[in-house]
Amino acid sequence: MNMYADPYMNFPNLSPEEMGFLQQATAGLTENQKKYFYMVYTSKRKNAQEILIFTLLGFVVIAGVQRFVLGQIGMGILYLLTGGFCFIGTIVDLVNNKSLTLKYNKDMAYESHRMAMMSAV
Repeated sequence: MNMYADPYMNFPNLSPEEMGFLQQATAGLTENQKKYFYMVYTSKRKNAQEILIFTLLGFVVIAGVQRFVLGQIGMGILYLLTGGFCFIGTIVDLVNNKSLTLKYNKDMAYESHRMAMMSAV
């Protein structure tokens, strides 16, 4: 059986929104390009529960870890220097962790799609 028949079912905590944009992103790709897309996207994708844990660390250890993990270095430094905007920004990120993760994963899917389109495999 081809392991790439429905590879997105292997992702933990895959939301319907994420599944929808992944199906749209791979609709026009060849089989080899889909395999390449899957390989690249798998290495870049973040899990919402991991971001939740990093956000909770902001209350105990260092504020802004979740922003560094999501590639938002400027916001991470700002959170670090201000104590997560006196914990208000950390609380907002705690509530919005799924949408932050979904936005990051969409950006990584677009980047992975561009890389798959450029691959001549």
